[in-house]
Amino acid sequence: MAAVAIRYLRSTGSRAAPGPPVDPLPRPELRAVGADEVPPPTPREFRNVLGHFASGVTVVTAPGEDDLPPAGFACQSFTSLSLDPPLVAFMVARTSTTWPRIARAGVFCVNVLGAGQKSLCEGFAVSSSQTADKFSGVPYEPAPATGSPRLGGVPAWIDCTIQAVHTGGDHLVVVGRVEALGADESAATAGPLLFHRGTFGAFDAFGPTDH
Repeated sequence: MAAVAIRYLRSTGSRAAPGPPVDPLPRPELRAVGADEVPPPTPREFRNVLGHFASGVTVVTAPGEDDLPPAGFACQSFTSLSLDPPLVAFMVARTSTTWPRIARAGVFCVNVLGAGQKSLCEGFAVSSSQTADKFSGVPYEPAPATGSPRLGGVPAWIDCTIQAVHTGGDHLVVVGRVEALGADESAATAGPLLFHRGTFGAFDAFGPTDH
């Protein structure tokens, strides 16, 4: 049996209510760029340069509501935020069709993907309607604190309630309070799934150096 470490960080009470709706930011005033000014980067330039930063890959999930299946989407913009209290954060596009469902649930689980789970990531990366079931054929079980789907075979998971939502341009910054978390060391032996410059890859530990 795989060795699984699970830790509750505080008692499991009722789900946190989602915060108030986030209004869109006002559009900036348009003006011509002066001759002595540097024009802002284009979206293509921004993507090309920031793509050099390799990131891990996660799937953020939330319980279903009424007769709808659970909600979930692939997310690269995930990070730890605070040790005391234990907080994490992820960023989601304002245009996301999955985010409103997670916001209504008030909870989520971050599933950290391993190197062999590229196809799992791709299944959650597609945009879909609210009634589409991305979880069809995907093994999962309820995370212990919130009931959000904990995907089978992931190296690690973090079970959270939504603590705050902040605006960030065309994205939202979602802060989660960690209620429980765990790791499966046997699933972690293959290493993490990474995303770099538009492609997926695996971590190759650096060997000895001459430094």
